[in-house]
Amino acid sequence: MENKFGERLRALRQEKGIGQVRLAKELDVGKSVVSLWELGRCEPTLSKLVAIARFFGVSIDYLAGLED
Repeated sequence: MENKFGERLRALRQEKGIGQVRLAKELDVGKSVVSLWELGRCEPTLSKLVAIARFFGVSIDYLAGLED
């Protein structure tokens, strides 16, 4: 199964030039949670998904891999 969300999250984070620790602080989660999201081992709650989309200025559909 593809991990579009994790791949896109990592790419957006790297494009913005921030590490997992900083993103975790911005989203009020632990660094390990960001790592697990990027690896596809768990998924964010809806409220965190909205926060991620707002932080990066992208749609939830983009994060989910439903649009390019």
